[in-house]
Amino acid sequence: MKKLSILGSTGSIGTNTLDVVERFPDKFKITALAAGRKIELLAEQAKRHKVPLVSVAEEEDARKLSDILGPTVEVYYGMEGLKTVAAASGADMLVSALVGAVGLVPTLEALKKGMDVAVANKETLVVAGALVRKMADDNGCNLLPIDSEHSAIFQVLEGRDPGSVKRLILTASGGPFRGRSAAEVAEVTPAQALAHPNWSMGPKISIDSATMMNKGLEVIEAYWLFDLGPDKIDVAIHPQSIVHSMVEFVDGSMIAQLGVPDMRGPISYALAYPERLPMEALSLDIWSLGGLTFEKPDMETFPCLGLAYQALGSGGTAPAILSAANEIAVEKFLTSLITFADIPRLVDDALNKIETTPLTDLSTALEADTAARGFARDWPVTARNR
Repeated sequence: MKKLSILGSTGSIGTNTLDVVERFPDKFKITALAAGRKIELLAEQAKRHKVPLVSVAEEEDARKLSDILGPTVEVYYGMEGLKTVAAASGADMLVSALVGAVGLVPTLEALKKGMDVAVANKETLVVAGALVRKMADDNGCNLLPIDSEHSAIFQVLEGRDPGSVKRLILTASGGPFRGRSAAEVAEVTPAQALAHPNWSMGPKISIDSATMMNKGLEVIEAYWLFDLGPDKIDVAIHPQSIVHSMVEFVDGSMIAQLGVPDMRGPISYALAYPERLPMEALSLDIWSLGGLTFEKPDMETFPCLGLAYQALGSGGTAPAILSAANEIAVEKFLTSLITFADIPRLVDDALNKIETTPLTDLSTALEADTAARGFARDWPVTARNR
């Protein structure tokens, strides 16, 4: 039986992970859970899975949760709580499903312990991919992707010669604004941007999908997962979200992974790897698909994708700056402090005005993250209103 700890248990990935676990109680056991501020849902999860260790973001919520769960459950909070859940719960595998750079430090702690990590927190690899990759390799750990696109590529590449790969093609739904012009999306509302046509996701990832920053972050993630240069990682708009990604080989052959748009598919593959679990509910009815279409991304309407390629090409701390500035930009947009069109403007300004340095260690990555967050919080004063 594989023991799992989950960072981000109350989010979309976390709840779907627990759904998979509940379908296979003879294969998985939950040892610890961490979440943000949804303490009622976390308490229900902890009770249902008889979890002895949980963590939340804030001390006040930790006290409330302790009252709910009683003395038999250890309750932690903050970064120390995340690190404890990640690396001190006796788990065999960490499911890293937090949103944002907050997932980096606890994920590194798990890798130090020699744990495999199922990665849904793409910012961990964006902010410090070189450090995460080295820690995993040095400790003999598997990094198993949960993002549907990276899971697809991982499945296609399994057992194949890396030298035979010509390029990776990450698919993207195009989000709620596919086909619109830059002028048409400039003033869209948060409610409109949150309405993803195919996937049920949290607010931050939904906005990232609408700006296509999510796909840009996935390009950087793919770079660290599969060791291919930016010039060998392409993006194709595929509105049906059935082909999750493709690999083109040097002989011109192309192999794709298909499936219904349901995160339980890639989650189950990561949890049980190298085994496959029988997920009958996810069977794809190919006779009802109709057409599958592919388009080139509109880089003018969605400049965030180009900014991600730019940051990856710059290297060093540039991806950390990109990720942090984008996190704050999304927060500002969701609270109507900036417009949709301001998101890429803010990120572009951060990349141009914050010095990029070599990524030598964890403190370098965290310092870049902090600098970019500060810049982004002050941005309306220093940039937009200049």
